[in-house]
Amino acid sequence: MFPPSAKGYSNGYGYQHQHHQPNGRDKFRKGNRGGRSRYWRDENGARVSVPDGDSSPSPPPCTEFDMAYFHSYSHVGIHEEMIKDRIRTETYRAAIMQHQSYIAGKVVVDVGCGTGILSIFCAQAGAKRVYAVDASNIAVQANEVVKANNLSGTVIVLHGRIEDVEINEQVDVIISEWMGYMLLYESMLGSIITARDRWLKPGGLILPSNATLYMAPVTHPDRYSASIDFWRNVYGIDMSAMLPLAKQCAFEEPSVETITGENVLTWPHVVKHVDCYTVTGHELESISTRYKFKSMMRAPFHGFAFWFDVEFSSPAIFASNHDALSLVVESSNDYSVGGQKKRANPNEALVLSTAPEDPPTHWQQTLIYFYDPIEVEQDQVIEGSVTLSQSKENTRFMNIHLEYATGGRSFVKESVLR
Repeated sequence: MFPPSAKGYSNGYGYQHQHHQPNGRDKFRKGNRGGRSRYWRDENGARVSVPDGDSSPSPPPCTEFDMAYFHSYSHVGIHEEMIKDRIRTETYRAAIMQHQSYIAGKVVVDVGCGTGILSIFCAQAGAKRVYAVDASNIAVQANEVVKANNLSGTVIVLHGRIEDVEINEQVDVIISEWMGYMLLYESMLGSIITARDRWLKPGGLILPSNATLYMAPVTHPDRYSASIDFWRNVYGIDMSAMLPLAKQCAFEEPSVETITGENVLTWPHVVKHVDCYTVTGHELESISTRYKFKSMMRAPFHGFAFWFDVEFSSPAIFASNHDALSLVVESSNDYSVGGQKKRANPNEALVLSTAPEDPPTHWQQTLIYFYDPIEVEQDQVIEGSVTLSQSKENTRFMNIHLEYATGGRSFVKESVLR
């Protein structure tokens, strides 16, 4: 993702925060099917695997969109931004150390390894072997980082798509930082599904283990004024004729920016809860939910914000929490320790949150603004539905269909997160 503009927000154009692995909607081989693979090293030493004599179904083709996606991850800037996000990076490291008993002496695969930092954390936690997989050319630098830290005997960098590389053993742990804006943008979760179904042992660990996407109505007068009201009087000149174009340019696409809890009008609604142990690619193709909010204040209603959190639980802990969605929904049941959120339950699973009331991350929040605000009163009901679907143009893009009604009026907003 491009660093935010001087105004602190982006409308989703340019150098986006994308993730490394392709969409893995289809399932392939589970574990080692006995097929052999030939490995060769590119000119920079990263291992590249070539299947040999395997009769399993062919992986999906690598499209031009995929190639552009992988190429975007060759730039050091995006990795620098992610690593400098201390909430993100330190929570992952804490989760690895919290699950050291599951990692020490075990085999790990890091899906979309980037610079290899999570793979190295796992090696430091005592992993027997770590397969660091990335389709981007950043794998070349990851291999050099591994060598510089004397970990070549533990961390094996595989340069290729998770659908294409061959790992001739089952793994105990899958780790990945797969989350995109609005959680599911970029469709990288499909690659975790592919890795899980190909290689994860029964009872194996997936980090993070589950994720939740939220939405809530928001008010943001400063943002609206800066983008729209500005045109009403420009150095004494009436430029209100610019307003329709200004609204379209500012609010047609989803906007990635940082808001605070003060901007949120209601308690959040859970759009989707993802169990990484059981989720399928098919259920991610289209997600729909109905919502009903009640405004906690009188304010201009400017749109909806979306954010997510992910939880790092052991398989046993996650099983006990799976049906306890109230622990996820009620933010009042959470508390913060050193910037890292923990659930207020006996298991105290580590949580990485991108909520407006929590310390900001590079994911920020994703906002869908209306072209014109709606005045709402305290306790006024806002209800409707939202559908998130993978774009047919490019499955890494997300189509958003939003229906909302309040005060006797109904509206529809459609946009694409691209």
